[in-house]
Amino acid sequence: MRECHVVSGPPAAGKTTEARRLAGELGACLLDSDEVADRLVASGLSLAGLDPDDRDSAAYKDAFREAVYETLFDLAVSNLPVIPVVIAGPFSSEGADPDWPRRLRERLGVEPWLHFVWCDPEERRRRMKRRGAKRDLAKLGNWEGYVGARREELPVWPHRLVDSGGAGSSSSR
Repeated sequence: MRECHVVSGPPAAGKTTEARRLAGELGACLLDSDEVADRLVASGLSLAGLDPDDRDSAAYKDAFREAVYETLFDLAVSNLPVIPVVIAGPFSSEGADPDWPRRLRERLGVEPWLHFVWCDPEERRRRMKRRGAKRDLAKLGNWEGYVGARREELPVWPHRLVDSGGAGSSSSR
């Protein structure tokens, strides 16, 4: 088995950028939650009569969140015997779970390298506006409510911190 890196953090913090950099450095397979599942999630939400670009509602979380993450892990397990893997996704609530690294290790069959990408909420807001993704419209429309409802702390488990706002990176692993 090869190594597996899990890159987490809030939307627009720079997860995909960091995951691409890391995958290129390692010659790894990149599994990004948006790229792996966006079309399927949008289709499912549309069929249910819901906003196909909503990734923050209870309906999305109840129907798709676990399925998206489990799909990422299934794909990682399939690829790990032959190539390193980098997984990118928010993994927001997992940041508060001290047991998540152990469960992730059991799920993947390897000790995962955990990375957390962070930048100031106002920088994330600027990035969301710049990228112009439909999935960000609801967040930008109620930015204060969105940021206030999110868990904005660092993960409780050891991780490599990547400050994408320009302050560099550090490690607590």
